[in-house]
Amino acid sequence: MTKSILIVEDERSIAKLQRDYLEASGFRTEIAVNGELGLEMGLTGRFDMIVLDLMLPKLNGFEVCRQIREQLDLPILMVTAKREDIDVIRGLGLGADDYILKPFKPAELVARVKAHLARYERLKGRSGATSEVEIRELRLDPDTRRVFVRDAEVALTTKEFDLLHFLAMHPDRVFSKDQLFERIWGIDAMGDTQTVTVHVRKLREKIESDPANPAMIETVWGAGYRLRA
Repeated sequence: MTKSILIVEDERSIAKLQRDYLEASGFRTEIAVNGELGLEMGLTGRFDMIVLDLMLPKLNGFEVCRQIREQLDLPILMVTAKREDIDVIRGLGLGADDYILKPFKPAELVARVKAHLARYERLKGRSGATSEVEIRELRLDPDTRRVFVRDAEVALTTKEFDLLHFLAMHPDRVFSKDQLFERIWGIDAMGDTQTVTVHVRKLREKIESDPANPAMIETVWGAGYRLRA
C-alpha cells in the first residue's frame, strides 16, 4: 500500500522539492503551508508520516508536533534551519523521531523517510514479542505498546517506547550511545547520539520517581546506559 506523507512547510519552493522527490520514490504527499493547517491535516489520521518544518506561520512546528504526538503514534521528522542545540533538544523532547537541517539533499530526506517508515512497520508488525516484560516497577506490553509504572499507565512516544523496550529486553547490560542510536534509529539513520541523550532524559522524567537520581535507567560514565534489573 502506498504510504502517505504530510509535508508541513511554508516555503513553497522547498515544499514542492520535497513533494517531487517523495512522489518520485513512490509516496503519496499532501502539503500544508502553515502550522494550523498542518495540525488540522495531521490529526485526521490519513498520513503515515509527517515531515514538519520548525518555523511556521500561525502555529510553530514545536506546538504542531506536541499536539499531534498527544493523539497519534506515527513518525515525525522535523526540518529546521536552526543549528542551536536547544532547538534540536526541544523538538525531540516534544516527540519528534528525528531531525534534518536545512539545506539538505533531497536524497537524504527520502532516505530518512524510508528508514523511519520501514522501522515503524517492522515494530508494528513484529509477532515474536507476545509476552509482557516486567522489571521491578516497570511493565511493558510489546503487542499494545503500552507501558505501566507502579500500575499507572505512562504515555511514551514511538522512539521512547522502542528505547525502553530494547533496554528492558537486555537488563543490566550497558549500551553505548552509538550502539543505542544504531539499534533504535537504524544503521542508516542520519543524526547524532545527542538524540539518545534527549530520549533517555525524557524517559527518566516519565518513569523515574526521582529523574535527577535515576534508579532504573542508569548512566555508566564513559560507557553508556543500562536498565537495572
